Amino acid sequence: MRESSVDCCPVPKEQQPVNEYEQLRESWFFSLPTLTRFHYSRKLIWVWFWGLLVATPISAASFPPHKALFQFILSSAAGAGLFVIFVLIRLFLGWSYIASRLQDEQVTYEESGWYDGQIWTKPASILNRDHLIIVHQVQPILARLQKTAIIIVILICLGLVTWFLV
Repeated sequence: MRESSVDCCPVPKEQQPVNEYEQLRESWFFSLPTLTRFHYSRKLIWVWFWGLLVATPISAASFPPHKALFQFILSSAAGAGLFVIFVLIRLFLGWSYIASRLQDEQVTYEESGWYDGQIWTKPASILNRDHLIIVHQVQPILARLQKTAIIIVILICLGLVTWFLV
């Protein structure tokens, strides 16, 4: 009986790109963009709310609410929006890393420590499987993160335009 190419893979299980993908998908933070639209939006609003708790005192020090209420509200909302942008950047970087690991024809791995790095060339069957994972699982997540970031940046820019018009 012939061994499958996965069975003879010298890469440790935790460093195999498909297992890294599974770990990322199952983690509480990086699974955020895999949620339904409602739950995903709700979590981002939750991040924005916690960012608002940090940004509001800073905005109040810069624009006292009793003197410049409009500027206070806009600066608080923009500051909280930056928290959401930071979360989106971290999510995008993590998912981009997994996409590149899946896309690469060779896997760089370490057998026992940082000093003994090795390279393993993926066979065609694993390359095809990884390509399917990228196309059907990872790229939609990256697209969702990009769309969300664009929406947040547009909202922040609209706030800036409103700031200068008023």
